[in-house]
Amino acid sequence: MIKLTNFINLNTNQKEMILEWRNNPLIRSVMYNKEQIKLEDHLNFIDSLEHNDTKQYFLVEKDNLSIGVIDFVNINNLDAELGIYTNPNLKGYGKILLKTLCKYAFNTLHLNKIYAEVYIDNVKAIQLYKEFHFKTIEEKIKDKNKIYCMELKYEDW
Repeated sequence: MIKLTNFINLNTNQKEMILEWRNNPLIRSVMYNKEQIKLEDHLNFIDSLEHNDTKQYFLVEKDNLSIGVIDFVNINNLDAELGIYTNPNLKGYGKILLKTLCKYAFNTLHLNKIYAEVYIDNVKAIQLYKEFHFKTIEEKIKDKNKIYCMELKYEDW
């Protein structure tokens, strides 16, 4: 069974666990912000989510096992940018996380489209998105790195 816990409802241990994941070198390497995040900054960020309608972050659990994080930013009536990362101590949960993310985006938020920016060398993420029918719509350079802009429309899901 899949359970989503909004970041604003996390307990202290969960907040610290997610910070540990986010600061893992493998996770940081595929993020725009590659710096170590301090606990105080992490907690302030979570607090800021409570009154922000354009961002939603969730801890995802499967059968009481914390498997990763999904998030939506730049949420509006039509679309949102997605984020996703797996608990770095686990393998094989990417499909479950992305399926959960898509269901939430289209069935709960009622979005027409979700989109992501992915480093061109993040082959596993690109393959996963393509498996879920995401299409590459643009290639760009950000901070001297090539990025694919990928999107999934509701009708293609």
